Amino acid sequence: MKIETDKAHVLSGVRHGKTIGSPIAIEIENRDWKNWQEKLPVETGDSSKHQAVESPRPGHADLPGALKYNFADARYVLERASARESTSRVAAGAIAKLLLRHLGIEVASHVIRVGRVELARPATWDEILAVTRKEEVLLSCVDVETEAKMREEVAECARTGDTVGGVFEVVVHGLPAGVGTYANWDERLDGLLAWSVMSLQAVKAVEIGRGVTAAESFGSAVHDAIHYAANSDERPTRFVRYQNNAGGIEGGISNGEDVIVRGYLKPISTLRKPLASVRFDTREATAASYERSDICVVPAAGVAAEAMVAFVIAQQVLAKFGGDSALELKRNFDGYLDQIRRF
Repeated sequence: MKIETDKAHVLSGVRHGKTIGSPIAIEIENRDWKNWQEKLPVETGDSSKHQAVESPRPGHADLPGALKYNFADARYVLERASARESTSRVAAGAIAKLLLRHLGIEVASHVIRVGRVELARPATWDEILAVTRKEEVLLSCVDVETEAKMREEVAECARTGDTVGGVFEVVVHGLPAGVGTYANWDERLDGLLAWSVMSLQAVKAVEIGRGVTAAESFGSAVHDAIHYAANSDERPTRFVRYQNNAGGIEGGISNGEDVIVRGYLKPISTLRKPLASVRFDTREATAASYERSDICVVPAAGVAAEAMVAFVIAQQVLAKFGGDSALELKRNFDGYLDQIRRF
């Protein structure tokens, strides 16, 4: 919402522009709260001012949450399940991205599909970076013509009171081979990334590389052949692949190519023309409650997914390379890069 300027105030863990090793606390004020203090008071309050959600909205946690906790009002479920909590993820992810950048690892996202409109070609890393650096980000698509068609798709939903989903892609650039493990099921890099992105509201499927279309293809067309570039010093390892269907991960470990994670986002569940529902109190058929909503949030979901991917990659990088300071971490990391260059 426009009243939320999303200004982050760092309360601890940073001094003179640098982290100091203690926990980093970041406060982001929700300016809308002042409008809800009488509607959601801590005390009993005036029940006539309580804005109850009396008919659950299809696609949300309203009904299963009310059943789980025995609530006759889905308001408590709605506010706790809200995607607003992803704000804190983005804040934490920003710190993770800064740590990774110290090692030359970058994380960025872009939109490859909105509704029925899909980007018909792969995006280059430079194109993705260019989109992230635009002053005004609309649908975060690297192709101008495709983005124009995506905007038409959103405009149609605005006219009809509907919502639309899509697909975003997060790319990790500069991650060397060897991060992650094949040994333990709960530490495989692709599993950790899929779990973290799937945990975002409205994400219903996660794909690593060409995971979806690979299922309908022969192995000879899917697996990335390995070559050796003897005279190249541009990469940490001279073992290269000229395609990246694996999405930078093989056997639960990064292989030196860009890590590519896609999230499939369902349309927003709150519609301006509500779907059918049932009242909690009388069990009578009615329209679902309407709350604040939007039409398409695929670009924003991509930013939240960037944060989750960066958080996971940063955790795994710290687990592998260790160190109690940025200098020590960088020294360990550079030593490993030298090791795999000499392999």
